[in-house]
Amino acid sequence: MGIDFLPDKPIYQQLIDRITGAIIRGTLQPGEKLPSVREYAVEAGVNANTMQRVYKELEQMEITETRRGQGSFVTADEAKIAMLRDEMKEQLVTSFLQSVEAFGFTTAEIVEHLQKRGDKR
Repeated sequence: MGIDFLPDKPIYQQLIDRITGAIIRGTLQPGEKLPSVREYAVEAGVNANTMQRVYKELEQMEITETRRGQGSFVTADEAKIAMLRDEMKEQLVTSFLQSVEAFGFTTAEIVEHLQKRGDKR
């Protein structure tokens, strides 16, 4: 089946973003077992070496842990997941504000627009 990857970002980074996004959204729960490297590689349509790198990076980030003979699991440390969520929020807001400022909008203009938009829902 495979995943449609963006051409301007490394595939392994897109897979890391995909998994961390699932953790942040709660699609992947704390302590949940991840598919094996081979299973995920087939599902994503990537080389197993790429998937191995993804799992290694996630473990170095302390987002997952590998248990010998059992596989890889989402960290059970909910504080770590909360911190990941906050870091992602900060990155998204910073990126958004940089884009807004590049077009000459003020933060106040954007906040006002977002409030109006929220009122319509």
